[in-house]
Amino acid sequence: MCFLMQAAPSDHVICARWVVPVMPEGSVLDYHSVVVREGRIDAILPTRELGEAHQNLPKVELPNHLVTAGLINTHGHAAMTLLRGYADDLPLMDWLNNHIWPVEDRFVDEAFVFDGTSLAVAEMIASGTTCAADTYFFPDAVSQAMTENGFRGQVCIPVVQFPNAWAESEEQHLEKGLAFHDSVRDSSLITTALAPHAPYTVSDNGFSQVVKYSAELQIPIHLHLHETKGEVEAAVDDDGQRPFERMQRLGLLSSRLQTVHMTELTEGEIHTLADKGAHVAHCPESNMKLASGICPVHSLLEHGVNVALGTDGAASNNDLDLLGEARTAAFLTKVATGDATSVSAARALSMATINGARLLGLDDEIGSLEKGKSADIIAVDFTDIAFQPMHNPLSQLIYAANGTQVSYTWIAGRCVYQDGRNTSLDVSALKTRVESWQKKIQSKL
Repeated sequence: MCFLMQAAPSDHVICARWVVPVMPEGSVLDYHSVVVREGRIDAILPTRELGEAHQNLPKVELPNHLVTAGLINTHGHAAMTLLRGYADDLPLMDWLNNHIWPVEDRFVDEAFVFDGTSLAVAEMIASGTTCAADTYFFPDAVSQAMTENGFRGQVCIPVVQFPNAWAESEEQHLEKGLAFHDSVRDSSLITTALAPHAPYTVSDNGFSQVVKYSAELQIPIHLHLHETKGEVEAAVDDDGQRPFERMQRLGLLSSRLQTVHMTELTEGEIHTLADKGAHVAHCPESNMKLASGICPVHSLLEHGVNVALGTDGAASNNDLDLLGEARTAAFLTKVATGDATSVSAARALSMATINGARLLGLDDEIGSLEKGKSADIIAVDFTDIAFQPMHNPLSQLIYAANGTQVSYTWIAGRCVYQDGRNTSLDVSALKTRVESWQKKIQSKL
């Protein structure tokens, strides 16, 4: 058994054919090694320059691998992995109102959320994601599933008007959510955010309370916004305001705002996002599958808006493969703009790593391979014939690879995935629990 199969981080050296540190963007280092000590990156140097100080450290020899920073999924609903494939090929509001919300009303509880999140974490770790922002009911169960598996997460506090299995009102969502925030404030893996669901599910008073607590606690606001053209038109018909205008009036626009989807934007709204320092979590595959629209990524980036990537939930994607999401984001932006240079492979990787860290406010800790940062690292195996010839490893990573080629995942220096095996998770037992949920859902609908 490899020395990395253990519960604690180890000091070791990862010796790779290529190291892509992310910063500076586009950099590829040949025959380099990453030295990890006490869960952090101690050095990145040519392998030939490893000296006496590294002689006694265990070596992970990866002669055909590309090593880079762990991927960061900036928007998802992990527990909904239990609904993967449940209601496919439907537009957003039909999918939500007539399928997803009814099944959630019937089945969602703490056990559902723990098992669904565990399933999502197992999938994300195996495909190279080391950190995710998650929004769902029972955030304590989300946090538990992440922490038990050594996974890093921003666990969001849901706020909606309608009653559900977790809370009865906006006020109770906030009351329980603030207690949850206090319970994880000392965690090394878990941060929190406030997550008012969307303009059409939260009142003005609810948003005002969110703004207040975000300022007091200095935590982000995570918000579905302008997901579809229909959402925007319905809001205008209802009160004469675009949702963006309403959010601006209520004081949400700031550097703490993490907007999700943003498929319908005017030039003025893009300028405002840039001026306020707000962030965008782009979920191209979910938006494509639900025919929700296309986020104007190129224009946002040109105006200086930080754009990161999210998968959304597996019920609307249907996988959590962020490498695949990066490829889709690059291709979709190219075809939407008619400009093959609009999002390069290097920029797509930045969107999947350091831009995600910036959105989460964690760019001093994760998102790139730099001395002093947490050793959140992945290794992608380029042995297969599908990667030959190797003219440009970074292009191959984005345009030819997917999550199945990830062979190692480290979080804070701890090996959580190696050669097809989750090192801290009993996948067989998890599959049994997942099958039980599938049978329950099918038998009662």
